[in-house]
Amino acid sequence: MSSSVRQQPRTATLLTLARAHKSRYLRDLAELVAIDSGSYSPDGVNRVGEIVGERLRALGFDTRRLSPPPVGACGTGDLVVARKRGSLPVEDGGRRILLAAHMDTVFEDGTAAARPFALAGSHAHGPGVSDDKGGLVAGLTALRILEEAGFHEYAELVFLAVPDEEIGSPASRPLTEETARGMHYALALECARQNGDVVIARKGVADFRLTVKGRAAHAGIEPERGANAALAAAHLTVALQGLNGRWGDVTVNVGMVHAGTRTNIVCPEAELHVEVRSATTLGIQQARQAIEELAARPVVAGTSVTVEQLDLCPPMEDTDASRRILRTAQDIGEELGLSFGAAATGGVGDANFIAGTGVPVLDGLGPVGGSDHSPQEWLDTTTIVTRVALLASLIAELGRENTLTG
Repeated sequence: MSSSVRQQPRTATLLTLARAHKSRYLRDLAELVAIDSGSYSPDGVNRVGEIVGERLRALGFDTRRLSPPPVGACGTGDLVVARKRGSLPVEDGGRRILLAAHMDTVFEDGTAAARPFALAGSHAHGPGVSDDKGGLVAGLTALRILEEAGFHEYAELVFLAVPDEEIGSPASRPLTEETARGMHYALALECARQNGDVVIARKGVADFRLTVKGRAAHAGIEPERGANAALAAAHLTVALQGLNGRWGDVTVNVGMVHAGTRTNIVCPEAELHVEVRSATTLGIQQARQAIEELAARPVVAGTSVTVEQLDLCPPMEDTDASRRILRTAQDIGEELGLSFGAAATGGVGDANFIAGTGVPVLDGLGPVGGSDHSPQEWLDTTTIVTRVALLASLIAELGRENTLTG
């Protein structure tokens, strides 16, 4: 008998519980959406964190709030990290599962009052209703119904809620990576794509700064004594943009160019800021090598180019392990009457950092939502019950060894 067939009664039970909790889900969502929790609003983020922590403690989780060190001039709110041990130790086949969400939004203080939570037909609206408060509440609700169902067959469940995902998680990233290490699986709680798909891959991002050194000279009297760094940067920009298409999914973008100080001086220095995105670590490495090769051969005589890699967000790669999680989710979806595929996206998230530690990840496990980062942001409330049941059933399936074999 297949694992899917064995678990049908449990999935049906979780679906019934998810249906019973829909009203509470909406109340919890409205409560969080009513709080301004922009990335640069630590007080608001911490109010969300207090609520999340209270919900998790009520479910028996050992819950802590961690203050990350400030990055730059602006501080962030705290992380929430909650852990709960199950009844099945690792040596007996129990698995450690990480659920990851974020508490911050892209919106300024005052948005929650100006555009409060509202229901319009089957859609809920409000700042962060989809990204990511809808997913955050889905995770809490899934854990609640698992507790009510008496399910504890796992080694450990870990819930992570970060305060700064919308600005690239500069403060929380080290703690996210530390928390992820040692996990067997990770489920990220961004909302599902508008067509219902979950997310199997996210591109990684590498940022580079290229500094072009030339030689200043009087532009009117003796320009021949100069070496124009702006001209070299222009040629380099064209060459860098020409790398697009060389490796399929890899994109290279010269996003900023700065050069010169006065029109009567041959430009002595220029700076280019370049972004590379790729679905694989290999793609990023290939692009970096090509950038360095171009930098080593500047077109303008007398100029030189240095390359610095400023940052790297690893890709969340489409792997065999993540595909096995996907197939398990799709099997559960069939029991729930859900049919969905898997999307790859160029956008990054905390799932990238988790995947970078070697943990297989599936993302997009919240309800269906869309128009993120805009006043039109929405969440399809008709998808709440089945998506919460899917998430809870997936946690239950992953809790034991051998559910992903074959």
